[in-house]
Amino acid sequence: MTVTRKPSKKAVAKPLTANQQLKALMGKLEKKQQTLFGSVRSSLRKRFAAYDELVYDYSHSLVIAYSPTGHGIESPVSIATRDGGVRLYFSGGPKLPDPKKILLGSAKQVRYVELESPKTLLLPEIKALMKAAVDLAKTPDRPGGRGKLILK
Repeated sequence: MTVTRKPSKKAVAKPLTANQQLKALMGKLEKKQQTLFGSVRSSLRKRFAAYDELVYDYSHSLVIAYSPTGHGIESPVSIATRDGGVRLYFSGGPKLPDPKKILLGSAKQVRYVELESPKTLLLPEIKALMKAAVDLAKTPDRPGGRGKLILK
């Protein structure tokens, strides 16, 4: 005698969207860092609306790079959690004009500033550094449109 079984109707979970995945990653941060990172991300998203947001989850850091091409290497700016704080990184850092000597780091490609609050992004010297980083980028600024959120 053959027994026929009905196929089980197991619930198939929908995959998380990129926004949901990013929210989960940010949820792992300390509350203060989470709030600052989210506020800075929101400000940079407005400034670089046409750029793709590339999210990298490292064991020691959460990074979002803003790229006009979808390639991280071509991102003029990025934000990262680091040592309990949030940093704003500038590609081409060693070549950027920094008359107030606010850039930190000694890496070959980038320099950064520690962000105390989202208001730091409004400082004229930070705006000038962002503009200079975009101008220095090999890929020109991409006006118009809306970039995508991409988890790497």
